[in-house]
Amino acid sequence: MNDNMADDNRTLAPKEFSQGLDDWRYLAGKLRARFRTRTFATGLSLINQIAEEAEKANHHPDIDFRYTHVDIALISHDVRGITRRDVELARAISQIASRLGVVAEPGQLQVIALALDTADADAIRPFWQAVLGLRPEEGYDSFLFDPDGHSPGLFLQSTDPHEAPRQRFHVDIDVPPDAVQERISKALNAGGTLVNDEHAPAWWTLADPQGNQVDIATWEGRE
Repeated sequence: MNDNMADDNRTLAPKEFSQGLDDWRYLAGKLRARFRTRTFATGLSLINQIAEEAEKANHHPDIDFRYTHVDIALISHDVRGITRRDVELARAISQIASRLGVVAEPGQLQVIALALDTADADAIRPFWQAVLGLRPEEGYDSFLFDPDGHSPGLFLQSTDPHEAPRQRFHVDIDVPPDAVQERISKALNAGGTLVNDEHAPAWWTLADPQGNQVDIATWEGRE
């Protein structure tokens, strides 16, 4: 393997690529962008041009095409991380969007997962894997994910033993670091309370007026 190939395969920490990619944010292990296309035809044109660029680079993004916007996610699956290949393709996609007059909306990006407290993840993992059609993350089998990317993942989070039938689900929401304070403020203004911020900026725990909790997280503090 030559030096250029090795560099292409080196995984990058978020701080190495978070600057200079204004349209993109690192969320839940992938480099992501949302482009507000507003019309179906513009979105299709954007995707077609991205496909041409991806074929030239032999590096292909995940694309979610809606009538008014296009969501794009990049990761180097062979090394299970972000590499220079993703950064270069992200820049090329931003240039395509700019030529089409398409605006990015990084503040709208989020990734939602469910979390279930359990004192014995091994005992319940097969059930939740079967009933949700998920599979364990390689090297981190406390997280079950949808390989097709259509359904939220499920964290089996370790907790102290407790008597059945008590269980506690909560929602985990990953947002960009530059959007987290606005999201927290909106939640508090909507009647929520801040339960815990000792893990910030990795995550903040909030609760609704009835005490149901949610974690709002960023990649910062979890590198």
